[in-house]
Amino acid sequence: MPPDDVMTRSSEPPDAVLRYADHDDGVVDVHLPSTPGPHPLVVHLHGGFWRQRFDRTHARPLAEALVADGYVVALPEYRRGPGAWRETLDDLTAVMTRLPELLEGLGVRTTGTTLSGHSAGGHLVLWLASEGYDVRRVVALAPAADLRTAAAWGMGSGAAVEFLGGTPDDVPDAYAAADPGTRLATRPATDVLVVHGTADDRVPVDASRELTARYPWIDYRELPGVDHFDVIDPLSGAWPTVRESIGG
Repeated sequence: MPPDDVMTRSSEPPDAVLRYADHDDGVVDVHLPSTPGPHPLVVHLHGGFWRQRFDRTHARPLAEALVADGYVVALPEYRRGPGAWRETLDDLTAVMTRLPELLEGLGVRTTGTTLSGHSAGGHLVLWLASEGYDVRRVVALAPAADLRTAAAWGMGSGAAVEFLGGTPDDVPDAYAAADPGTRLATRPATDVLVVHGTADDRVPVDASRELTARYPWIDYRELPGVDHFDVIDPLSGAWPTVRESIGG
């Protein structure tokens, strides 16, 4: 299979779609186990370098695998695109604020929340880690976590500069507000894990090496020979590590 096969793999639709905001992207797909609850909750944020062409549907194979392990899985959509960083972060705040009541309205009981995110979604869950929400752990998979590094290295053909509307010199306040590379200087109350493969050609593993060297309290798990998409692919050899990282 091609390494990005998981991005287009056939998968089951969600059991419910909930609306958290009055715009086109203000929805959350919910995937439910077949057994009675309560169940632990995973809120997973998809990647795609903060660009509109990538959406939550490519995370459905990951959701199905976690549901089989007994998790409720929520896949939020969020606004993204050039200069959209404020809207993106506002949407994540709305998701975290409204999701408990939305799930309660659906009759879904949960026992605790884990945040996971891949690539740009890894950046977003690390940003949420600094926001003080009551979560069990935050798991960032191949994260584009340090936005200053992403800008300097030109990751994703300039994706960070596009998302934030300029370079760190152009818009320093945007980087100060949105960059976990800075915000994690204050250690969050929750556990933070980073999983990254050495064969990643989208977000180089050196980015996570540098971040976790700066903040050695992060639980860093490096996977030899693993590429960017393996960490969200339940059929890959990386999946047992991802599964254990999410489950603790």
